[in-house]
Amino acid sequence: MNTPAHIREDRGFFGHPRALGYLAGTEFWERFSFYGMQALLMLYMTKYLLTPEVSPKVLGLTAFRSAVEAVVGPLTDLAFAAQTFGLYSGFIYATPLIGAWLGDRVLGRTRTITIGTFLMSAGHLTMAFEQSFLIALLLLVLGAGCLIGNLSAQVGLLYAPQDTRRTRAFGIYLIALNIGALVAPLIVGSLGEDVGWHWGFGAAGIGMVLGLFTYLAGRPHLPPDHFAERTAHVPLDRNEWTVIGAILVTFLPRLLGTAAYQQAYGLMMVWADKAVNRNIGSFEMPVTWIGTFDGLFTILGVFVANALWRMWAARGREPNDLLKIAIGEAMAAVALIYIGLAATLAQVPLLAWILFYLILGLCYGWLDPPQRSITTRYAPVRMVGTMVALLSMAGSLGYFLLGWLGRFYEPLGAPLYFMLLAALPATASAILALFNRPLLRLLGRAEREHEAELAAPYEA
Repeated sequence: MNTPAHIREDRGFFGHPRALGYLAGTEFWERFSFYGMQALLMLYMTKYLLTPEVSPKVLGLTAFRSAVEAVVGPLTDLAFAAQTFGLYSGFIYATPLIGAWLGDRVLGRTRTITIGTFLMSAGHLTMAFEQSFLIALLLLVLGAGCLIGNLSAQVGLLYAPQDTRRTRAFGIYLIALNIGALVAPLIVGSLGEDVGWHWGFGAAGIGMVLGLFTYLAGRPHLPPDHFAERTAHVPLDRNEWTVIGAILVTFLPRLLGTAAYQQAYGLMMVWADKAVNRNIGSFEMPVTWIGTFDGLFTILGVFVANALWRMWAARGREPNDLLKIAIGEAMAAVALIYIGLAATLAQVPLLAWILFYLILGLCYGWLDPPQRSITTRYAPVRMVGTMVALLSMAGSLGYFLLGWLGRFYEPLGAPLYFMLLAALPATASAILALFNRPLLRLLGRAEREHEAELAAPYEA
């Protein structure tokens, strides 16, 4: 690592380099804008953009819809909105592959992130005009691809390989991310629902502009860019291919689960707008505010999962990472079955809807951390970055499947649709439970044969 010593030894931000504060601040605004957009997108499309009065004004929308329907078949307006939501979210998690390449080999991370914040700022501000809706989505996808991955990579570069502050730094970074996710529905969602859609998107755009200024202000404190050197290609051996194949099998549950429980931020928002009694006295809670509860429950879920694992570890009963993911997927299936049953009520009480997000939030601690642990622990060292990127792609494909599944919501109705979605994480859980031991044998053999290589410090 060639980060200057004065940056590595800087303790001007709560005992960490000052650059961490600027990077965490940038991530706060990026997540503020992203989750603000996610909270409004389905409601905006179904209640405004796709109405007969507005949709003809949107540049390229007819051609885009024709192209989508040429691939997936005829769609109702609601199904088309769900498909668009899935495509947008999926590409958000696919383009970081390109962003990482630009940051590593072409432009450098600092320049790539600067371009990404500019593109996202432009995208959110462009959303304030319905005519440029598709252009705005494209700008947001490209901008997110430049930011995701490169920002966290710069956090890691602030520290020497053995600096124990690194883990705590990512904790601070994660807190900033989650605060942005908590605040966004309250500000962006409220403005969009209660004042005007364009006010909400405009607020997200202003947030991203503040993120751009935050990053630019921190550039003097950031580590210099160093481009990755091209090395001679060394073919993977048979053992490496075996472990890669085993890891890829563990990605399938992520794909299936994403397609199911991420519906909670798309179609479920449209359903809840009419089906959930959100009255608290004389005040009606905006439907987008559920994102704040979800963020709180997700943080709670991580703490609860870690506490349980420590307790079980002390008794020698902690499940392995594959079983942890299986438990998380099973919890997600339970959450979807529960909300499917609740949806049979004429009006769903607000607390009943919030309980769904509590169950869902508790399951997340069992899903992502163990999956990342498996991927970074067992993948061949020279393939870790690629395998992490492929993990992101599994989530991306899950979003694409989510969009395609949206066509079944109207013919099935909400109760049956939500309960049938539960089959996806239930299947994912069953796959991991059934193939737990064979997969562990394959991964364990690879770990033993590459013990010296895998023990070397991995720098993101």
